[in-house]
Amino acid sequence: MKRITGKTKEATLIEMTNTLDSQIEGNNGSINSISDRGTQLPGHREIDKLGQNRDSVYFRDGVRRIDFVLSYIDDKDGDKKAERRREFEANLEKAGLELETEDKSESDDRKTYYLKIHAPWEVLATYADVLKIKVPFKASDIPKAREVPLEWLTHPFRLPDNIMRPEPDYFTAPFDKSKVDFFLIDDKDTFFPPSTRNRIVYYILTRCPYYKEDRIEKDKTGIKRLLNNGTYTSAYPLHDCKYWKKAQDMQCESERYHLYKNWARFLCFYKEQPLNLIKKYYGEKIGIYFAWLGFYTEMLFFAAVMGVICFVYGVLSYEDNITSKEICDPEIGGMIVMCPLCDKKCSYWKLNSTCLSSWQSHLFDNEGTVFFAIFMGIWVTLFLEFWKRRQARLEYEWDLVDFEEEQQQLQIRPEYELKCTGRRLNRITQEMEPYLPFPSKCARFCLSGATVLFWTCLIVACIMGVIAYRLAVYAAFASVMKDSPTSKIQLVGSLITPQLATSVTASCINFVIILILNFLYEQVAIWITDMEIPKTHLEYENKLTMKMFMFQFVNYYSSCFYVAFFKGKFVGYPGNYTYMFGKWSKLRNEECAPGGCLIELTTQLLIVMAGKQMVGNVQEALLPLLRNWWGSRKGRSHPESTYSRWEQDHDLQNFSQFGLFYEYLEMVIQFGFITLFVASFPLAPLLALFNNILEVRVDAWKFTTQFRRPVAAKARNIGAWEEILNVVAILSVVTNAFIMAFTSDMIPRLVYLYTYRPGREATMSGYITNSLSFYNISQIPEDNLPEAGENPSWFNSSTITTCRYRDYRYPPGHENQYTHTMQFWHILAAKLAFIIIMEHVVFVVKFFVAWLIPDVPAEVKARIKRERFLVQEYLHNYEVEKLKMQLSQSFCLSTETASLLPSSPSKHQVLTECI
Repeated sequence: MKRITGKTKEATLIEMTNTLDSQIEGNNGSINSISDRGTQLPGHREIDKLGQNRDSVYFRDGVRRIDFVLSYIDDKDGDKKAERRREFEANLEKAGLELETEDKSESDDRKTYYLKIHAPWEVLATYADVLKIKVPFKASDIPKAREVPLEWLTHPFRLPDNIMRPEPDYFTAPFDKSKVDFFLIDDKDTFFPPSTRNRIVYYILTRCPYYKEDRIEKDKTGIKRLLNNGTYTSAYPLHDCKYWKKAQDMQCESERYHLYKNWARFLCFYKEQPLNLIKKYYGEKIGIYFAWLGFYTEMLFFAAVMGVICFVYGVLSYEDNITSKEICDPEIGGMIVMCPLCDKKCSYWKLNSTCLSSWQSHLFDNEGTVFFAIFMGIWVTLFLEFWKRRQARLEYEWDLVDFEEEQQQLQIRPEYELKCTGRRLNRITQEMEPYLPFPSKCARFCLSGATVLFWTCLIVACIMGVIAYRLAVYAAFASVMKDSPTSKIQLVGSLITPQLATSVTASCINFVIILILNFLYEQVAIWITDMEIPKTHLEYENKLTMKMFMFQFVNYYSSCFYVAFFKGKFVGYPGNYTYMFGKWSKLRNEECAPGGCLIELTTQLLIVMAGKQMVGNVQEALLPLLRNWWGSRKGRSHPESTYSRWEQDHDLQNFSQFGLFYEYLEMVIQFGFITLFVASFPLAPLLALFNNILEVRVDAWKFTTQFRRPVAAKARNIGAWEEILNVVAILSVVTNAFIMAFTSDMIPRLVYLYTYRPGREATMSGYITNSLSFYNISQIPEDNLPEAGENPSWFNSSTITTCRYRDYRYPPGHENQYTHTMQFWHILAAKLAFIIIMEHVVFVVKFFVAWLIPDVPAEVKARIKRERFLVQEYLHNYEVEKLKMQLSQSFCLSTETASLLPSSPSKHQVLTECI
């Protein structure tokens, strides 16, 4: 067998040697021919009648393993589809694959055919060589790490060794078909694990044509197109057994059962994950996802502990909160009359009406929040750096060190090969390859960028609509909840302020809009990524990742950015208010409560983050649970002799190519919530920790029980998500510094405490009065005054001549009345200084930690060097021994020929040397 270059790939996928062709012909007695599709051979029917167990992963002969299954149904367009199937299956057999068909009369629904595919050794060896799959050539001689002191404490969290290490440790090298005896091959049937076998078969399926030999139609290639046009209904590798019990066949590994028993059940939530078994069964790409998710969850534990400590500090210092006491005091807060918060519908109100929200704000806006924000900046760095080390170790253990280059060169998307009609010479391989012309690439890129920009603007427009809702509905809530003795909601009004009611309802509406836009944009993102025609699978995933994350970033975080950095910052003052769309819109910008906007940011973050996690868990767990209940009834009600392994897997959900993408996206969005705005809600890491403990087991349960077995795929790392996490980590330092400076009330309190407090005693007494400015009610314009009948009963215009508002401005009658006081500029300078100091401190620590912790552990570096040295040494010795044998055989052959001549004087001497 030989590889086909780009010039001949259109005609056939591979060409087999005469030896292989004869081998295939010799197996015709046990393989259905193309003309026999849809019927069973008499001998096979006899086996079934004798009670053969169909819950098996082998052909009827019980020897050849089923590496892949295709299913199809005869329908009204059957002739055309049958023709495609005949050509496709004929080309599969020419490629060396062995096929066996199950007639629809044998299926459970009496209408589905199943085509079982087996890859013999010759095919596996050829494509393992093509794909440079690493296989063992020598047992590892590096001693295992010594036991750590007090390791016995971790025994309750550990799994048995046979589950954690399903395979011995070997040194590996890329497979070479010409050097088969160089590798440790005990049994050719089991040398390549099932995950590698189905990966090779899928590689063939995606590149196998279904056109006739006499006409070349490039677009008629690959199983993906056949699935899209309905020729086949599904294509999947098989699970090795039922998940709730082991396979009866002793040759079967029953790895699915072990994964379910030790990993997928929720009662195992405190146990470590069997990552090596996950990698062996599902492939490296899925294995690296669960490794990252598990490590992220472990690191969340430390962030959650610090967040709880910060929250407990807020609870314990509850009684020491002088600011809230003054607000709630009838003699202080009860005597301060505040200016109306909106035009016409809002009345004058007393400061002590915000008593409850001020107490709530203190739980999250206290001195401990500053230290927690700094801690989270350092935590993010530690998380990313330690993950790089964990990832480097997995790269070595899973033979992924040199994989990225292979993936770029070998895993070209079939869609790229079909749609790119142009050809050019590859300077590296010196072969003709498809390429996308530069003008076409630019046009597609511009259209893609314009589409993303349009949808981003659509999100901003929706957020502006939500803000307009907040401004408009606030007046309505204020009018309904005003302090009136005849009010029927007086009790509720005392607990829920107009600010809180507006914030909660606006957050819920914003969350619904987020879900709707997400649903719509997902389809658009996939469409524009397909339109760009990325060359490789890695490039396709990276482009889709960037588009989806940019959209999700704006969609999920824009409302939080508004509350954190815009609300209450551009309000103006009585007589000179600022309006959202100009004064004609009558939508006056929102003000923050006297305690600051932090509690509103906390509310917004809690609703969006918790709501997203609840919706995600319902989608991932509850709906599949109902489906699993029905499927289990069907599966367990069938006897094994009739409900075949391929039918059981056919009834499961298909794992789409974007399955892992959405899992990563969900976790990265959560990562943004617990880092970008964590200063406003220290309990966010705790919520994320509880969610992720459940997420790990729900995902494991889905993979083990709900999904068909995915095609094994390789991945060296988490891809573009790693760069996104780095960007979010850096941005989180900036956002938390600004939240502490401009959203929290921490800096104004500190400036008052150390500069403007009366007397020498370090106390916050008098801070509320100091932070509120005066305005003469008689100078308020008519458009800003409450309507007749809107003012509360206690308001007397003859005795109350001024109202207060949140700002630092000179009082009426001052020569600089209503302009900013010097204290305002002092506070602004302190805020900017705090931002600069906090950012520099955190960034210095981040870079120092990143420099201190190497990305690759020294032990892993030594193992990589050792393996490369052994590969070179063993290959050298192998080639030398092989050359010696060839020279020896050649020399002996030549001497035997020469010995037939009578003039050979050294005949006996030469023969002796040969012996």
